Amino acid sequence: MSKRIYADFSYLILLAASFGAVMVLGAIVAAVIFHTDALHVDVLIDRYNAGVIMGEIFLRFSYMLYFLAFCVAFYEAAMYKTGQRDRIAFVSAFFIVSTSLMFSAVYVPKILELQAMGREATGSDTFDAIHVGSEIDFKILAVALLVLFVRRLMLLRLR
Repeated sequence: MSKRIYADFSYLILLAASFGAVMVLGAIVAAVIFHTDALHVDVLIDRYNAGVIMGEIFLRFSYMLYFLAFCVAFYEAAMYKTGQRDRIAFVSAFFIVSTSLMFSAVYVPKILELQAMGREATGSDTFDAIHVGSEIDFKILAVALLVLFVRRLMLLRLR
């Protein structure tokens, strides 16, 4: 097998793993951390402290998103340069890079900054607007990852 096939499969694995991470963080981790009252344990975390924990999780996940944005930009630029242009792949790659960078460089730092100001800041309309924006951004990222994964898999099969 050529080295190219290893790069293609590594890229697909990165996309699938990133999609899985986004789904797990958004649907499972956040649901458990923000709803500790539903668990039958003696530990009850209030909303503010649950938000601090999620903020730290997303801060650490941001490093993966930076890596993802770099890899997607690099791989898709290489595909474009070799003449393997695809509009669907290009658009979804654009959304992945932009939403990854937006989440990591804008939303997470701003949310952490407001959390550092205390409970009052996290109850503000500004915090709510930023939080809703980050949730929408995360959902767009998940859809774009899924679309790019499926499209690249289809294009790989056509070769």
